[in-house]
Amino acid sequence: MKGLTGTVLEVDLATGRIQRIEIPEAMWRTWLGGAGLAARLFFEKERPDVDSLAPESPLYLFTGPAAGSGVPGTSRFAVCAKSPLTGIWGEATCGGNFAPELKAAGYDGIVIRGKSPHPVYLDIADGEVTLRDARDLWGLDTYQTCDKLKAGAGKQPKVVCIGPAGERLVKFAAVCNDKHDFAGRCGMGAVMGSKNLKAIACRGTGHIAIADEARLKEIKKRLLSQIAESVPAKSLREMGTNATMDLGMMTGDVPIKNYRRGEALEIAAEIGGPAMTEKFLVKPGACTSCPIASKRVMKCDSEPYRMEVGPGPEYETAAAFGSLCENADAPAVLRANELCNRFGMDTISCGATVAFAIDCVEEGILGPSDLGGIDLGWGKAEGILALVEKIARREGLGEVLAEGSRAAARRIGRGAERLTAEVKGLELPMHDPRGWHGLGLAYMMSNRGACHNAHLMHPIEQGIATWTELGFLENYDGQSDVGKGEVVRRAEDFGVPCNSIPLCVFDMWTMKAGDPVDFLNAVTGWDLTLEEYLRIGERTWLQKRALNNLMGVGAADDRLPEKVKLPAPDGGAAGSVPDDERLRRDYYAARGLDERGWPRRETLLAAGLADVAARLYP
Repeated sequence: MKGLTGTVLEVDLATGRIQRIEIPEAMWRTWLGGAGLAARLFFEKERPDVDSLAPESPLYLFTGPAAGSGVPGTSRFAVCAKSPLTGIWGEATCGGNFAPELKAAGYDGIVIRGKSPHPVYLDIADGEVTLRDARDLWGLDTYQTCDKLKAGAGKQPKVVCIGPAGERLVKFAAVCNDKHDFAGRCGMGAVMGSKNLKAIACRGTGHIAIADEARLKEIKKRLLSQIAESVPAKSLREMGTNATMDLGMMTGDVPIKNYRRGEALEIAAEIGGPAMTEKFLVKPGACTSCPIASKRVMKCDSEPYRMEVGPGPEYETAAAFGSLCENADAPAVLRANELCNRFGMDTISCGATVAFAIDCVEEGILGPSDLGGIDLGWGKAEGILALVEKIARREGLGEVLAEGSRAAARRIGRGAERLTAEVKGLELPMHDPRGWHGLGLAYMMSNRGACHNAHLMHPIEQGIATWTELGFLENYDGQSDVGKGEVVRRAEDFGVPCNSIPLCVFDMWTMKAGDPVDFLNAVTGWDLTLEEYLRIGERTWLQKRALNNLMGVGAADDRLPEKVKLPAPDGGAAGSVPDDERLRRDYYAARGLDERGWPRRETLLAAGLADVAARLYP
């Protein structure tokens, strides 16, 4: 095989057994890798009713064919398992440097099974793979863990690890790669913690064989030129993902005060891209082989939230702990980001859960006896940060909120569920579906719960990127339901492979529709067509949906939260409410789902999923 090592590690932490397994090239070509291949293997080998935190529940960490090739945006890996937060299929992808290193060590992925009797870490050094005692690492935060595993090493390893939140099984605990990059969503850090797996340290010296080096060189040159000319890429480099918060405030994109307000330009003026860049930016940061450099390396000299040079907040974090909590204290947003990074927590779910708690205080559902002395309210930075620490440590109210907003609301009762903003248990990203109804539908139908990336509906509907060669329009009416079912279906077929390659969506924004096909063929020697690439997207979506159906997902779960079915009082989306029933009905017809929300037998057979059809229709 070209582009692939052909070998996956399978580690049983209960027995210490480490074996190398081969996955046929046909499987890679059918599913590409990453989250797509992981979902297929889970379907083939595992019980859908397995407890997500049970020892027998596997954890997959998979790269894809282009990792290590130098193609911009392909230095990513997917971390997948049944999600402890949602109870359905869970996946998160991560950039950074681990994926190319794992490939250089000779492995395309890792499957983790069982539970170690004590904390361990997996040490990979090319052909040598060893489980080592990690009791001295247990309790350290992610930054400390990375530093300790790198200390004294000749060739420093690339590290994947969890922090104290993962150890304590916070349901939205994240997986960290070398401090700057996180597989945040769906609680994959809690799955690692449930297995007593603190970290994976990897060193590799090998090289990936490329099918057509000359052709790949030409493609990379073209992609670099497209990135250099891309306006979104320039904005990302200059101000990071937070570049458009000011504009988003005016278009109804940014959620404010847990969806109670529609516009807050005064908050964007303090925590938006221009302000954060001017006040705190040290330099841009980049994943391996990516020239966009959208990551923020920042420093804060302001007391009481002083921060040494380190990873700064992305847009999602700034909005989650800023506008969503009606908080304009920029140093506090940096501090919230650092706390989540060190403890190892998804900033989207954590920020949304904190905002939910503030809303419960506003409504009188939570009172002083619940808060344990925390002064929690809109814009109260000290209380917000105190609650983040309580969640990470599972102390007081944090014990309840560490389960995620849906589970917390059900436990709190007293009407708290109407204050949550989640789909299938996964908190909404920081893009308000009242401004973008197609994105709202994509939230409803995303297989891991509310997701703004896998389907590419976000850049398509907002005009950030246009792929007119696939029939997408250059301009959409975001606040219209008309025709969005078919648009979302096609956006999913095109976008789902990004989590399988895996490919960064920011680099994808700069590409033409056929570019992923071109570089995959050059790397692997395959002869994929764009039509086949889109069929892979369709097949992968249906495979994940079928898994979710077997895990209990149906039509009742494909809905928007009550929070976003109330019109915003002001701003660019004032008065706009997506009709989730109409959107769902139109989407089901476009995707070939029945009234239960299950793929029809003929839909599965047409996609080449006869065995999935046999499982759903025995």
